[in-house]
Amino acid sequence: MKKTLGTHNYYIYIITNKTKSVLYIGVTNDLKERLYYHSNPEANSKHFSHKYNCKYLIYFEHYQDIETAISREKQLKKWSRKKKDFLISTKNPNWGFLNDEV
Repeated sequence: MKKTLGTHNYYIYIITNKTKSVLYIGVTNDLKERLYYHSNPEANSKHFSHKYNCKYLIYFEHYQDIETAISREKQLKKWSRKKKDFLISTKNPNWGFLNDEV
């Protein structure tokens, strides 16, 4: 049996570049902090998100269990671009940048 100590927050998220041509999928327990990290090149200059200028949040899901969040992240990473695009469009039809909503 699993013990739970209060509510936990975990997020899977999708960020993109300005032209929305590249998608990056990640998991975190602090979405606001992670977006800050992706937006500051000095913090992540060697990572994929910096290389492709991915810093605009376009999709996220909230979970209270880290195993579930990681499992969902792995699932999404295996999807085709077409399927990911459809998922994003279901919650964010205009693909607006959601950074200020977090």
